[in-house]
Amino acid sequence: MLDLAINSFVVLFVVIDPIGMAPVFVGLTRGEPAAQRRRAALNGTALAAAILLVFFFVGDGLLRALGIGVPSFRIAGGLFLFLLALDMVFARQSGLRSTTPGERREAEHREDITVFPLAFPLVAGPGALTTVLLMASQEAGWAANGVMLAVMALVLALLLVSLLLAERMMALLGETGANVISRLLGLVLAALAVQYVVDGIRAAFWGT
Repeated sequence: MLDLAINSFVVLFVVIDPIGMAPVFVGLTRGEPAAQRRRAALNGTALAAAILLVFFFVGDGLLRALGIGVPSFRIAGGLFLFLLALDMVFARQSGLRSTTPGERREAEHREDITVFPLAFPLVAGPGALTTVLLMASQEAGWAANGVMLAVMALVLALLLVSLLLAERMMALLGETGANVISRLLGLVLAALAVQYVVDGIRAAFWGT
């Protein structure tokens, strides 16, 4: 159970990347009063949590309804997370981890960034949703589900702290420092993504 908790925490923490979200949040809320920034951080994190919870509880049923086996999803999810890890290692922002240019232009004219682009797709984006589905498909039982829900709550709490302290973090780390941390976390995610693929192949062909 401890291994499950550690593995789930590392993957979800790296994918959501609370530290890397700090400069993005500062850019989105530049010029806004402190009270509005706090409200955006709180509401955005809460909405992202709701989206992730929905995927956690309905994910397994969704896979069964689509006729997708868990091993196949682990392989596909592992490959997707590996691409996400490459983005982190090379410190580039593709559509996997950020908004598109059109979405950014739309966000600039929005008074409230809580729903878009903060909660989705920046926090509860494709990478986080894939990770939650993988977590939900790993083990059954109330104990395992409780552990993974606790992990999710912990990561989102760390994200909220990061958003609330985003300006202070950027003053301390700078964008270069945040990118260095993201690169290191990307290496960890790449290794875990490969393990997902290996586990999926083993389960698909040998049933273990």
